[in-house]
Amino acid sequence: MASAAPSPLADRFRDGGSARYAEYRGQLTTYFDSTARKAWVDLTSDAPVSGIRATVRAGRDRMRATLLSWLPEDLSGRRLLDAGCGTGALAVEAARRGADVVAIDVSQGLIEVARERAPESLAIDWRVGDLLDPALGRFDHVVAMDSLIHYPMADIVGVTGALAERAQTLSFTFAPSSPLLATMHMAGKLFPRGNRSPAIKPVSETRLRRTLAERLPGHRIAHGERVASGFYTSHALMVEAG
Repeated sequence: MASAAPSPLADRFRDGGSARYAEYRGQLTTYFDSTARKAWVDLTSDAPVSGIRATVRAGRDRMRATLLSWLPEDLSGRRLLDAGCGTGALAVEAARRGADVVAIDVSQGLIEVARERAPESLAIDWRVGDLLDPALGRFDHVVAMDSLIHYPMADIVGVTGALAERAQTLSFTFAPSSPLLATMHMAGKLFPRGNRSPAIKPVSETRLRRTLAERLPGHRIAHGERVASGFYTSHALMVEAG
């Protein structure tokens, strides 16, 4: 990536983010701990789901495999943060490869499910809280799968800037701008407010790459891949120091 002056936006996110970031995080906590808990438990299991949700499950499985493929097969001695771990599938696989895993999510309910599903032989540090918490320390690798898709680009850049400073590699996903996502976003507004999930915020891949290049000096985009499966579309990038 091109070198540039340190980002004031990233500076602001080192100590917990912006007021809007906190607002969006609060919405996600409420959603996943109440409205959507059972749906996500089913989606991330082998339970039968609708055709639409089956495409989402397949897409998430492909995306998780993609992100894991960018990491070393042997993670022994490496410290990894699963930032927004949900029910823990990626954290479990990283721990099986030997990583010292910290898995954090805003949802107490999803962390409880993750703890129950994880093999007892894996010593994963499950936490409820904010992925930006400075107390989490530094990592060799940070992975944030579909954790930032409900945030606007300014927050995505701020969060990735703060996390990239604390790890050798940061892999994250975002919702790429597309006519389908725009249509889904508008359709979601038709549901009663109490039944709505937090809106996905489509982001321009070109603008995001350009902004990261400007605001993350000393880093480069090492990998990028889009996964599209029915109603699931997500784009992954790996930002690497050096």
